[in-house]
Amino acid sequence: MSDKYVQRDSGQCLMVGGQAVIEGVMMRGNGKVATAVREPNGRITVDVKLVDSISDRFPILKWPFLRGVVSLVESLVLGLRALSFSAQKAGDEDEQLSDMELAGTMIIALVLAMVLFVAIPTGAAKLFAEITTSAVALNLMEGVLRLLIFLGYLWGISQMKDIYRVFQYHGAEHMTIHAYEAGGPLTVENVQRFPRLHPRCGTSFLLIVMIVSIFVFAFLGWPDLTTRIVSRILLMPVVAGVSYEFIRLAGRSTNPVVQLATKPGLWLQKLTTNPPADEMVEVAIASLAAVLPEEERVRMGLPANEDGALSEENEADESMAAAAVTAAEE
Repeated sequence: MSDKYVQRDSGQCLMVGGQAVIEGVMMRGNGKVATAVREPNGRITVDVKLVDSISDRFPILKWPFLRGVVSLVESLVLGLRALSFSAQKAGDEDEQLSDMELAGTMIIALVLAMVLFVAIPTGAAKLFAEITTSAVALNLMEGVLRLLIFLGYLWGISQMKDIYRVFQYHGAEHMTIHAYEAGGPLTVENVQRFPRLHPRCGTSFLLIVMIVSIFVFAFLGWPDLTTRIVSRILLMPVVAGVSYEFIRLAGRSTNPVVQLATKPGLWLQKLTTNPPADEMVEVAIASLAAVLPEEERVRMGLPANEDGALSEENEADESMAAAAVTAAEE
């Protein structure tokens, strides 16, 4: 199917998002997080948990620009937990990481990201001081270096065999969300008709972060290296907040200017998504189905949850998974 499919109004469907994990997909929506994983024996395991956002307790955090920072932090935490669960179920780990281990992993990841995308670019930009002494020009060059490092990083990991499969699940996630937003049905055959690129993708968000940071940092002057690094770290929530609002707008706007601005992010997703196999789409559908409200499941032709209860972990064999994704055809 082309990108010109008919999408329902945002008020007519649940706002869902997700990410690819090891041999699976995590979906979030309706106050739930579901991680579906294909185990080595072929079964699909679906872990469903209720989640409370801190913004529900502090409504001010739902304000524009603030909500982007909250969403980013919560997505990091939930994403790491989903990765830990998927690694354990896919047979890569003996057990899931504890909360302390997850916190340590997140801190290490953030430090490495700051070194790679903040410290190295701003330090290397000093080499251009022989060309120009303009603070604005040096900051712009730093931003271009950061963008090139980011693009090189994505290209590099996209060449890895194991990451190729993760990016196939990433494609399955996008295609399943597209099918849901277009009105279904959530069957493998229908989902495979949709594009694997989505305007609300995390890849697009990161690209917007890189571009917004170029303009935000351009007018900060050119102090010493330590001050430059600290200033960029402190302003990262501002950059993330602005970027989140743009991605949120892009996901529901039909304005041609906005649509044009999303094109670079969609092009970049050709690196971070790959065409999925049917069995990968089955996993993505199982994950999305687990977070849908009961009335949505019925409308999409999926089996209703027994007694409507939420289980911590549901395991389905191949026949049950197939029944879930083909029910709309029966």
